[in-house]
Amino acid sequence: MLNLIKGDFYRYSLQQVVKEVSDRMLAAILLILLSPLMGLIAVAVYLRMGRPVLFVQPRPGQSERIFHFYKFRSMTHETDLQGHLLPDHQRLTWLGQWLRRTSLDELPQLLNILKGEMSFVGPRPLLVEFLDYYTPEQSRRHQVKPGVTGWAQVNGRNTLSWMEKCALDVWYVDHHSLGLDLKILAMTIGKVLKQEGVGSSECSEISRQQLAAVKQEELLKQSLK
Repeated sequence: MLNLIKGDFYRYSLQQVVKEVSDRMLAAILLILLSPLMGLIAVAVYLRMGRPVLFVQPRPGQSERIFHFYKFRSMTHETDLQGHLLPDHQRLTWLGQWLRRTSLDELPQLLNILKGEMSFVGPRPLLVEFLDYYTPEQSRRHQVKPGVTGWAQVNGRNTLSWMEKCALDVWYVDHHSLGLDLKILAMTIGKVLKQEGVGSSECSEISRQQLAAVKQEELLKQSLK
């Protein structure tokens, strides 16, 4: 039994090393090959929306360590008369819509992968403010590096509820392997080419309304204890 456990541990460790090395190597190669395209996108974003070109936001990564998450900007900084940002749909530009629809807004995350903060495949990094809403089981999604794409993204993405998304993320944590990662990458490419389930901000689609409902449910549970 002990030998079996050791064997599983060594296989798991080997897979992690292979994934880590291949992630960074592929990210470096893609950054070189796609640098002209990323340069053109950066210029287009600058001309349409001004500076900054990148959307940078703190997100929780593996073990809930906070890192700076990169995307190309897709929205303006327009405000109302009181100085409050307008709703997302009013600030989303045609260029931003196209970047999201084609998933080209995600290209700067190659830098996150190269830095070792993200992987190509893993649970998507959500907002830091969401950390307070996870149950202990849901928090297990942070046991692996977050990904550019993941099991939840190829199984519903923005059509999923908070609970469904977290359940799929935890399932991935328990079953992830190089073979599953390759399957997810292939499914992701197919969905991007078909433009299925893309085009919306993932964090806004796991809406504040859903989080409010989750918080109310947790408060109710606490009151019944």
